[in-house]
Amino acid sequence: MVVWGLTLLHPHRVNKVINLSLPYQERGEKPWIEFLEDVLGGDYYFVHFNRQPGVADAILDKNTFRFLRNLYRKNEPLRAPEPGMAMINLANAEAPLGEPLMSDRELGVFVSALELTGFTGTINWYRNLDRNWHLLADVNPIIQQPALMIYGDRDMIPKFDRLPEFVPNVEVVNLDCGHWIQQEKPEETNQVILRWLEQQDAT
Repeated sequence: MVVWGLTLLHPHRVNKVINLSLPYQERGEKPWIEFLEDVLGGDYYFVHFNRQPGVADAILDKNTFRFLRNLYRKNEPLRAPEPGMAMINLANAEAPLGEPLMSDRELGVFVSALELTGFTGTINWYRNLDRNWHLLADVNPIIQQPALMIYGDRDMIPKFDRLPEFVPNVEVVNLDCGHWIQQEKPEETNQVILRWLEQQDAT
């Protein structure tokens, strides 16, 4: 959402767009948090972060290693949605699902950084969603720059079928992975990006 928003707000500063995982989000009639609360309920983590400030921050800060170890996984088994806020559930879960995305050493870089800073700064981005929604009210919603959208076929986030309506110069690539595309498929991701950039330079 940061990449799409930057391009909409400052199109003169963006030459090309490469986005992974999260497709363009069409701005609806309701602010994001109100919309998400109506559709996904108060336990959805975007909503929870806003409606119960400080709760998730404290739990994630207390369980930094466990949360990140449980979050960065691949090939997770399909399971029914569970009650409660997903990020808090991850922070409290003793046994991770699926397979680790990175080595203990790589994971340690994330853990040490967030043990130092805490999670409030990162969570505050979600708390700013409605402000961003208002900032985009009078902006042309069409992105004209050449764009590359890389999806993970196993990602829980759905693809946006109407993407070409808002990003007419987009190329879409699908990789056999989940949400953490660049961690799960680093070589393939680099190859896709480099090939696309070479094609853009040739035109």
